[in-house]
Amino acid sequence: MSKATTAKKPAAPTAAPSVPVAKRVEPTVVDAPQPVIVGPMLRKKELVDLVVARAGMKKKDVKPVVESVLAVLGEALHDNRELNLQPLGRIKVRREKQLANGRMVVAKIRQPLAADPTAATDAPAAKPLKPTS
Repeated sequence: MSKATTAKKPAAPTAAPSVPVAKRVEPTVVDAPQPVIVGPMLRKKELVDLVVARAGMKKKDVKPVVESVLAVLGEALHDNRELNLQPLGRIKVRREKQLANGRMVVAKIRQPLAADPTAATDAPAAKPLKPTS
């Protein structure tokens, strides 16, 4: 008993779909990312001292106000609120990430263009002294 085998006919070649050939792109050199220039850190103690010097008030009166303002700003950022505090600028929370010891917030700050950042203060300008003869 032998099995009859049938020979298979080879399949007719089919036309391959035309695939566009990508042009070879030459690599280009791009500028490296520019480093962020970070100045010295402003801490709360120095902030209080600067406010005392600018407002001409006593440190014992200024410190609770500065601490209260910082607490209110921290709560607003915690609630993902947009802040519009001129001349500081407009602050929007873009992203946040929960960490084991807190929360990391990525914020965007847009500041207006100003020639002199100290010129846009609410403090009254000091009156010049009258010359004495």
